[in-house]
Amino acid sequence: MLKGQTAIVTGASRGIGKEIAVKLAQQGMKLTLIGSSEEIHQSAEDLNKMGFTDVLPIQADISDEAQVMAAVEKTLQTYKRLDLLVNNAGMGFFKQVDETTLEEWKKVFEVNVQGVFLGSRAVLPHMKERKSGTIITISSDVARYTIPNGSAYTATKYAVQGFSGSLAQEVREYGIRVGTINPGMVDTFFAESKQGLEEKKDWLKVEDIANAVVYMASAPKHMMIDEIVLHPFVQNYPIS
Repeated sequence: MLKGQTAIVTGASRGIGKEIAVKLAQQGMKLTLIGSSEEIHQSAEDLNKMGFTDVLPIQADISDEAQVMAAVEKTLQTYKRLDLLVNNAGMGFFKQVDETTLEEWKKVFEVNVQGVFLGSRAVLPHMKERKSGTIITISSDVARYTIPNGSAYTATKYAVQGFSGSLAQEVREYGIRVGTINPGMVDTFFAESKQGLEEKKDWLKVEDIANAVVYMASAPKHMMIDEIVLHPFVQNYPIS
């Protein structure tokens, strides 16, 4: 279903984003990998070693309009088409409101919300012209409820959920599908943590999220999956 198609994956240097790239490559997709550090080139090299040669690494700041536009243009120049955008890049910190600086508040919104907006907007002209395409944003389960000590992060995920819902309604006449994947606790590098810690052994794995992306992206054209919510059994959470 995805073989021969092209995808952009942001935040693909490690963790969830890198695993998404691997799973999409295994489906036969051509890839552009975007990351904020030089580590993105190592991700591309690792995929090359697995036998996947159609991998374009781009070091870019997804909150910068010019850099995002340039990355999308480079993708189209290289592959001549763009079928899937995975807005995976994100950041988070967890503090009480009166301990949060304005700079921290702005930064998390720039990456988590502005980055999703800029990436989605940049791919739309091509997808509209082709009357086809899928935009998937990796959000969080806190897009559905609130947590203490996470006001900035939670606010960005509510914003992303609202943005994605509105965008889905705007572009459905063009055959473009928009959805979110909202995971709970994942064993990854999020919030400066380490992957593979003993206390995370029963959490979701990065491949769980990547498999959800493949499922959503592979849905038949008559099907639109608005949202996938994933949790490990060990996580208790409020449902609202």
